[in-house]
Amino acid sequence: MIYTIENSQIKVDFSDIGGEMQSLVLKESGKEYLWQGNPEFWTGRAYNLFPICGRLTDGKYTYKGKEYEMNTHGFIRNTKMNVEKKSDTEISFILNANDEIKRQYPFDFTYTVTYILDETRLKTVYNVVNNGSEPMYFALGGHPGFNVPINEGESFTDYYLEFDCVKPMELMMMTPLFYTGINEPYPMTEGKIIELDHSLFSADARFFTNMCKFVTLKSRKSDSFVRLEYPKMRNLGIWHKPQTEAPYLCIEPWSSVPAFDGKVDELETKNQMEKLMPGEEYVSGFDIIIG
Repeated sequence: MIYTIENSQIKVDFSDIGGEMQSLVLKESGKEYLWQGNPEFWTGRAYNLFPICGRLTDGKYTYKGKEYEMNTHGFIRNTKMNVEKKSDTEISFILNANDEIKRQYPFDFTYTVTYILDETRLKTVYNVVNNGSEPMYFALGGHPGFNVPINEGESFTDYYLEFDCVKPMELMMMTPLFYTGINEPYPMTEGKIIELDHSLFSADARFFTNMCKFVTLKSRKSDSFVRLEYPKMRNLGIWHKPQTEAPYLCIEPWSSVPAFDGKVDELETKNQMEKLMPGEEYVSGFDIIIG
């Protein structure tokens, strides 16, 4: 089922499957900013990721000596969620652990994703509550794709990513699907700009760490932009379908990373997982601003 929230400036649609955003429209121009899932390139639009980010080696992990299987990015993106609350400008989707979920993730939890509109800003807030009697381990993040170009008469290479600060950002070296554990300095124009070109994704996604926590997708031919703010996320990925001229860009704030190449992780020691004690709540998220 599709749900809508809106204010005087933007209109946003969501699916109850994964609480995934389906449309992000600036009312003044009528422009659609969100990638619309063309199956030629990528059927997704804006996955929510939980309880892992990226791939597991062989699609498996272990916990307390038992082996579990889980798909890329976890199960939330393919799971029907319930609407916990809704107003004109806010909506929350909620999921409680059940027997089916526990066959792939053996924890009692409540996961909520809430979207809140504030002028041209869409806030995405993730809440995780540990309802069990032992620590739980998880990662989360977003995978929104944006139309690039946004406007007719522009091309993909007219766009660039500009961070708010000059910082010695590092590229996380991949195989290309798994993390090698090695980071290397990533040179940027003026220390803060990544010029977009389809060749960036000749292998697969690029993941960065030690980066500025604010980035804006900009055009050299218009004033259109998409800005992401992700102060609590460790890493940032950018991606479109490899070896194509796909007209979109995913900008992905993640708390974690894919598995190490060739290693089936033990969940308790998997790289960059959050550890949540019984009864505790974890809150994170990111904001999208369009113009």
